[in-house]
Amino acid sequence: MNQLIGTYSPITLEQMSGIRLMNRIDTKFVTTRSRLMQLLELARDQYYVQETGGLRVIPYYTTYFDTPDFNMYVTHQNGHANRQKLRIRSYVASGLNFLEVKTKDNHKRTRKKRVELTPAVMERAHKGTMTFAQGDVYNEFLAKHLRYDSQEVRQTLENNFNRITLVNRGKTERLTIDIDLKFHNLITGDDASLAQLAIIELKRDGLLRSPILDMLLQLRIKPLGFSKYCMGSALTNNNLKTNRFKERLLLIDRMQHTS
Repeated sequence: MNQLIGTYSPITLEQMSGIRLMNRIDTKFVTTRSRLMQLLELARDQYYVQETGGLRVIPYYTTYFDTPDFNMYVTHQNGHANRQKLRIRSYVASGLNFLEVKTKDNHKRTRKKRVELTPAVMERAHKGTMTFAQGDVYNEFLAKHLRYDSQEVRQTLENNFNRITLVNRGKTERLTIDIDLKFHNLITGDDASLAQLAIIELKRDGLLRSPILDMLLQLRIKPLGFSKYCMGSALTNNNLKTNRFKERLLLIDRMQHTS
C-alpha cells in the first residue's frame, strides 16, 4: 500500500485549500483491501495524494459520545434523517484535537461545528473520563450547537484508523480512504477490527464529471452508507438494536472473510 501511494504526485493542505465544492455531493463506498489496491492503480495518473509532514497515510483517533440510552445511535438506527453525532477527532501526527458536533438535516446536508481541545482535556478523554463542567468553554460550545444535555453525554466508543486523501487533477473532488479500522467499546469493553476493509468517501462537485466514478463502476464497488459510530457500536455492543443495519453488517462480514 505505502509503496503504491508513494508513486502518486503529492498535494499539500495549502494547495487543497483552494478547492471549493459549491454543489457538493458526498457518497460512501465500502470495499476490500485487495480491490482498493486495484482502484489505486487505476487512479494514479489522475489524482494527487495529500502529503502532510512527509506522511501520506495519516493516523486518526476518534472517541464518540452518546446519552445513557444511546439516543444518537438509536436515532440513526431508526432511520431518522435529522440527527446529531458528538465526537472528538484527533489528528495523531500533528497533535491537533477537536470536539465536534455533526448535524445532519432532513435535506441530507451535514454541518460540522468544532472547537480545539487542550492537551489536559485530551488526557481525560484518553482515560474515558471526559465530562463537561458547567460554565467552561466546551460546555458553552455544546449549549450552542448540541441538542442534548451536555451533562448527560458520556464517551461510548473509540475508533482508530489510517486515512489516505486523494484529489483529482482538476481539483473538483476529494476522496478519503480509511483503512485499518479498529473499535473499542468503552461501555462493554469489547473490541472489533475491520482490517480487511476500506471505507471510501467521495466529496465532489455534483455539476462536474467525476473520474473516480467510472473506475469504481469498473471494479464493481457500489455505494454503501457506513457510519463508523453506528457500525462500530453494533459490532461491539450486543445490547443495541441493529435491525436496520443487519444486511449491512452481514455484507461487511462477508467482505472481511473473502478479501
